Amino acid sequence: MRERLEMEKLKIEMVKEESNTKVQSKSEYFDAAKKYTFGSPRFCEKTVDKYFPQFEKIAHNLNWPKPYWTTMLQSVFEGKAAEIYSALPSEKSSDYDTVKQEVLKAYELVPEAYRQKFRSYKKFDSQTYVEFAREKRRSI
Repeated sequence: MRERLEMEKLKIEMVKEESNTKVQSKSEYFDAAKKYTFGSPRFCEKTVDKYFPQFEKIAHNLNWPKPYWTTMLQSVFEGKAAEIYSALPSEKSSDYDTVKQEVLKAYELVPEAYRQKFRSYKKFDSQTYVEFAREKRRSI
């Protein structure tokens, strides 16, 4: 009888140890599926230049580990961005800066494209010069 009690006591201690290690590992574990539903901004091909700064701000504010950023991105990419991401080799597709650079390049959002956009911006008749200047500054 005493041996049986000793065995039960050992089992209870082992279960406690297992539950303690599970709690510790869960606190260190990053669940991208849960984080995706909560915070990733919606990707829109028309405003790719504004997407990455917004994404980075949210990722920093929510303390997402940077190695998981590309996982979060690929889940919202669509169109040309999704094609670019899937075409990248696996070692490059896990690097956020590389993915960002390739997507921006695909949408031709390089410095020269920004210059052309800035130069081609025209004032509408309904705008005041102050409104036009504010819009032009915002488009940079």
